[in-house]
Amino acid sequence: MLYVVGIGPGSPEQLTRRAREALLQSDVIIGNDSYLAQLGPLIEGKEVIRSSMGQEVKRAKRSIELSKTRVVSMVSGGDAGVYGMASIVLEVLEHEGTGIPVEVIPGVTAANAAASLLGSPLSGDFAAISLSDLLTPIEVIERRLHAAFSMGIPIVLYNPKSRGRPHNFALAMEIAGKYRGSGTPVGIVKNAYREGEEVMVVTLGEIALADRMVDMHTTVIVGGEESRIWRNGQHAKGIITPRGYHRKYLY
Repeated sequence: MLYVVGIGPGSPEQLTRRAREALLQSDVIIGNDSYLAQLGPLIEGKEVIRSSMGQEVKRAKRSIELSKTRVVSMVSGGDAGVYGMASIVLEVLEHEGTGIPVEVIPGVTAANAAASLLGSPLSGDFAAISLSDLLTPIEVIERRLHAAFSMGIPIVLYNPKSRGRPHNFALAMEIAGKYRGSGTPVGIVKNAYREGEEVMVVTLGEIALADRMVDMHTTVIVGGEESRIWRNGQHAKGIITPRGYHRKYLY
């Protein structure tokens, strides 16, 4: 049996009940070392196989081979089906024609985790785009950014900046500025529900103030045309994107 388990943003409290059950039922736990470190006592007594970034194909093949005779959990941060391990595991299974049972278990993805810490920035339609050009050419990412920002809806940016590609986030903010005003709220969440959590709300015109927070552990939410900063007194508490109730009801 092979479970592909989305473990959420990192805090054990954010694991789904089904994810916890799968981990406890497994003989072998395999995954990126940074994700395994977040599971603590849940994987004690298990055979744990640690891997690093860039070893996704090798990891998928290993998990499939082991699951022919044992119960295996392949762990993936956030949701396994959103920029996670589910696709490569299923592609390898399909390619090999292996008939083992597999279950993809959902988890809280970064967009949901970050949004909850910001208030309600994603109340209606929104789009998510990864700025990593490791698997997707930067020209394609740039085209998608133009298309997404032109719709006027909130945009969630995954993998905004790394040491190897420090300029992609600046490019995304430049494109955002072509379709959004300088007062558009931007939420920056680093290490959501993990040690070192930081939350900041700025405007698009102030985005340089948040640059130090933006890395591979950060999720950025750029507000849509109707999004506004949610304030508690004079302090920016988060972001509200109205769903449209104000157009239909009095409150």
